[in-house]
Amino acid sequence: MRRTRLAGALTAVLALALGATGCGDGGGGKGSGSGTDPARGAAATADRVEPLAAPAAPRLPVTVPSADGHPVTITSTERIVPLSGSLNEIVFTLGLGGKVVARDIMATFEQAEKLPVVTRAHDVSAESVLSLRPTVVLAESTTGPAEAVAQIRDAGIPLVVVKPAKALADVGARIDAVAAALGVPDSGTALRKRTQERIDAVRKGIPARQEKPRVAFLYVRGTAAVYLLGGAESGASSLLEAAGAVDAGKESGLTKDFTPITSEALAKAAPDAILVMSKGLDSVGGIDGLAKIPGVAETPASADRRVVTVDDGVLLNYGPRTDQVLKSLVGQLYGEGR
Repeated sequence: MRRTRLAGALTAVLALALGATGCGDGGGGKGSGSGTDPARGAAATADRVEPLAAPAAPRLPVTVPSADGHPVTITSTERIVPLSGSLNEIVFTLGLGGKVVARDIMATFEQAEKLPVVTRAHDVSAESVLSLRPTVVLAESTTGPAEAVAQIRDAGIPLVVVKPAKALADVGARIDAVAAALGVPDSGTALRKRTQERIDAVRKGIPARQEKPRVAFLYVRGTAAVYLLGGAESGASSLLEAAGAVDAGKESGLTKDFTPITSEALAKAAPDAILVMSKGLDSVGGIDGLAKIPGVAETPASADRRVVTVDDGVLLNYGPRTDQVLKSLVGQLYGEGR
């Protein structure tokens, strides 16, 4: 199956980098201009999911369409295996965390941290999944390899593929898809409503500005020598635009997901701020190390030491904690001294 966005572009290097840096929540990066890291508080609040107060009990069996074209019938949710961090987050928030028996390496929130890991960077171990005797498996369109997905399905396990999220507009549809597959559509409706209300509340508090800050999304992993500049398909554009910013990579003409960082590309993007994942910033030695990447030191963002960080396990999930991500971006872009 075709891989998209960050999952497709970076599967191998993400696995290597996560192995080198660990798979906890990681906190924020080091060395902000003020001597404190504004992202660490945001990462801490994103460390747990908030399940619905009154989740519904599953009504089964249900038959739902899978994004890869297979109708799937689910008869039990007693042993759920979500194969991405985002899907883990949705299942737990729907109130079914007690039935989850495995996690993806990017499911870094506290309630899931003791579960066995069965994927690395969207590559699933079919043997590990089957050994857990799941009654339903939830996958992304980006989950692979295809042979592993087929092996799970051929073993008779109901496997539902969910379309990947690329923008804020995808949040509700993903919640609905997961809730329908687990037989809790009413919980899905409640969670979708709660999530949208919280996103709307954050957006209402974004300060009006005549000039929008230009923000470049950099994917960096110093441990794997990976330094990439996000473009229109990186997955970050929708968040940046919702936060009242301009995606500098997209606006400079980068139409794909990522391109190697060069002095020329960064000069054209000319970002006022740089967005990085927290582990990525740590992996290059904080802001001082980030400035050593070719071209970064010459940007307005580096001159102002204006670096925005959000935890790896939540930044591009487009799930129930998206309001926290958006709030963190807004706070760091427009906080005191900005």
